[in-house]
Amino acid sequence: MAVFGLVSAVAGFVKVRYLIDKAIIDNMIFRCHYRITSAILFVCCIIVTANNLIGDPISCINDGAIPTHVINTYCWITYTFSIPGQHNRQLGTEVAHSGLGNDNAEKTFHSYYQWVPFMLFFQGILFYIPHWFWKNIEDGKMRMISDGMRGFLISNIEERISRQRRLVQYIVDSLSTHNTYATGYFLCELLNFINVVGNIFFVDKFLGGAFLTYGTDVVKFSNMNQESRWDPMVEVFPRVTKCTFHKYGSSGSIQKHDALCVLALNILNEKIYIFLWFWFIILSVLSGMAIIYSAVIVMMPTTREFIIRRRLRYKTSQEIDALIRKIEVGDFLLLHLLGQNINVATFGDILHILCNQLVDSPDVTPSAPSTLEMAPPALEMDPISGPLLKNLQMGDKV
Repeated sequence: MAVFGLVSAVAGFVKVRYLIDKAIIDNMIFRCHYRITSAILFVCCIIVTANNLIGDPISCINDGAIPTHVINTYCWITYTFSIPGQHNRQLGTEVAHSGLGNDNAEKTFHSYYQWVPFMLFFQGILFYIPHWFWKNIEDGKMRMISDGMRGFLISNIEERISRQRRLVQYIVDSLSTHNTYATGYFLCELLNFINVVGNIFFVDKFLGGAFLTYGTDVVKFSNMNQESRWDPMVEVFPRVTKCTFHKYGSSGSIQKHDALCVLALNILNEKIYIFLWFWFIILSVLSGMAIIYSAVIVMMPTTREFIIRRRLRYKTSQEIDALIRKIEVGDFLLLHLLGQNINVATFGDILHILCNQLVDSPDVTPSAPSTLEMAPPALEMDPISGPLLKNLQMGDKV
């Protein structure tokens, strides 16, 4: 029950929030990083540390000269080893267990199992960091400009039109001032991609260079002949290993005691990392596609025109083209995120009003309102959009 209590605490990363409660400031792939992936890694960390699921993480047997609890503790805090050349051998006749054999052969030492919970927790933090950066850069702008319009359609037509016009006026007055806003978003998207690819190589280094091909090896194993195949998961996460303990005998000579250790924890580790291998590959591909999509939006205005055209079906190509020429990438990103926070009908009305106002006003330039000196300290750092956001909020209270 304690495990389920800890897991439920992680559910906050993936819980569904109503649009009226929380503004959306990113896309679905972005959220897969800091909500789903971080939650997966934290849950895996909790499962690995819950020893009551599998019993003792390590159990060793020896000739009886060393107490069991001593040899267990020693082999856990130091390392165990296996013989790489003894994996694909006949069990029971050639070797006692896969990976065990002549100690004079080359050995592979295993001590990663001590660090698996810490690694999973650290990786969960790494996947949350890009969102933390973007959240501080965004600084609640989308929540402020969409306040009162998220998640539902205002029944009072006059109030709805009034809010729409105030929002459009803010967008017009702050044109060309959101490029820094967009730059921060695109950099955090790039950071997401770098993070997931870096984590693949990070885990590969942690597991001794066995993670890059781990998933493909497991797939090949499932397609092999039942009689001749060998499990690659046993090689990466051995279930039975050897441990050597040295102590002084009664005459002062050094005595060597070998022990066979059962690593029950590796039953969980092998399943966790095979899932993470496929998840990281899928997430890196999706993140790469998101970066390409963002690059196309930045470099090709026709892409932005196509996206706007889907919302403004009753406008001519000349009017939409004029709107695209008036707004920059930062303004487009603001509109795109705004469209995720309000319903389709309201967003369509806002785009229609904005298109009419910009097309009819060819000399629209960004301007700061006369209430600049009345802006609170938190908004004075942005001399243009800060006071405008304040005016937008003050209009909602009238």
